[in-house]
Amino acid sequence: MDDIALTLMVAAGFGTVAHLLRVPALVGFLGAGFVLGALQVEPFTGLERIASIGVTLLLFTIGLKFDMRALLRREAYGTAVIHMVLSVLVIAGTVGLAGVIGLASIEGWRTLALVGFALSFSSTVLCVKVLEGRSDDGSLYGQTAIAILVIQDLAAVVFITVSEDEPPSPWAFALVLVLPLVWLLRKLLALIGHGELLVLFGVVMALGPGYFAFEAVGIKGDLGALVLGLLFAGHPRAIEMSKSLFSVKELFLVGFFLVIGMSASPTWSDAGLALGLCVVLLPLTFIGFVWLCRLFGLRNRTAIRTALVLSNFSEFSIIVAAFGVTSGLLSDRWLTIITIAVALSMVISSVANTYASVLVTSMRKWLPQREPSRLRPADRPIDTSGSDVVVLGMGRVGRAAYERLVNEGGMRVLGIDNDHAVISRLEAQGLHVVEGDATDLDFWSRLVSGGFVKTVVLAMAFHGSNTYALDRLHEAGFDGRVVAVAQHPDQVEHLAANGVNGVLNIYEGAGHTLAGLAMQSEEP
Repeated sequence: MDDIALTLMVAAGFGTVAHLLRVPALVGFLGAGFVLGALQVEPFTGLERIASIGVTLLLFTIGLKFDMRALLRREAYGTAVIHMVLSVLVIAGTVGLAGVIGLASIEGWRTLALVGFALSFSSTVLCVKVLEGRSDDGSLYGQTAIAILVIQDLAAVVFITVSEDEPPSPWAFALVLVLPLVWLLRKLLALIGHGELLVLFGVVMALGPGYFAFEAVGIKGDLGALVLGLLFAGHPRAIEMSKSLFSVKELFLVGFFLVIGMSASPTWSDAGLALGLCVVLLPLTFIGFVWLCRLFGLRNRTAIRTALVLSNFSEFSIIVAAFGVTSGLLSDRWLTIITIAVALSMVISSVANTYASVLVTSMRKWLPQREPSRLRPADRPIDTSGSDVVVLGMGRVGRAAYERLVNEGGMRVLGIDNDHAVISRLEAQGLHVVEGDATDLDFWSRLVSGGFVKTVVLAMAFHGSNTYALDRLHEAGFDGRVVAVAQHPDQVEHLAANGVNGVLNIYEGAGHTLAGLAMQSEEP
């Protein structure tokens, strides 16, 4: 019990320091893992299983929110395939050069190819955590990044499955029975309550017919969790189930980042080589993603944001390297080097994505602008002309505000949301909505230059998103009325102090409205 308490205390301490430094908490968890590993503290019994469950739940929730149509977009499959091929060649060449100058031992071309393949993946865990932290997992660049990750993960799973001594069991064909089973389970989901039973149902789906059913027939269980999530996607309660699993998933993923850090026991030369690989390869990875995303019709801002979240090495890199060690293709030293490189890349990528907006603004100046006609339809400029009010964030609060402004105020309202699924659903219901992003400086410039918009409603679920949008409005010179929602008194004070004309605490507002209904019931 002492080792469990020590590990959790160190993780909490480093996570808190990371939070105070305004970098993602996972950077602190990785740091805690490095420190514990340096102190030769072994992972307590069950920590690796906890980490594995965290990754399984993460992949399941990815599936719940993922739009399968994103895999069919050329910017997804084209970028994923070409970037992987180029990465293997570039990384193999870089590692080969390191071997020539005596920094690394190379056992042959297979070593070069395997190291190149291992480091060609981006981290699914890190990317999705960054996207979720910004509520961008439903945005165009978020869905594009996730689609690329899914294709990469499939390539890794196929490689591991084909390379293992034992092929999948003939019983793998029985997995088609999962389809009618999920049809029944989707019916059951509609009857499940909203409390702990919904959480338990989600965990059972991820681990039962997801992970363990696939593992039982010799297929990677994490792939099964992703498939189960995809099969539940589109259900009216899929997003609710994903949100209910959020805290459980986040807690288990702490174990994942601790294990990554604690598993590295490097020498100074190992750490130096791993850092060198990050310094050389991560910028090339970033440039490759930007170039390919632009090539396939994404504008500069979307290409840069997609590249930023993907410029890191994956947890699958360690799995592929471990396979190389067991098969005799790699030495134990290479497993250590790749493990350190993965951890360092996660730290670098996390910090870079913390300042993504600043980096995007700076980098766009160096790239030529694209003609709107050459862009993908989903990434073309938004026309705000002809609208009196813009409602940013079309969740339950934003939609209620939209409907009242239209029905009672008689105003011309444009709803904006960065979630493609939300926009599709609202368009089908006849609402005037478009897909957009609060972090898009071009959007705010168009909003001002249109000259029609008089009021902006900030109704996004995350306070940070609303404050960022407010800053962009100020930068763009918007002089109309701004109203916003908040969830806590300090958030209300912060928004009011920064020039918002009206702020509603949604909990206090609900209480006042409920009291009004109660008083109305007493009237004759």
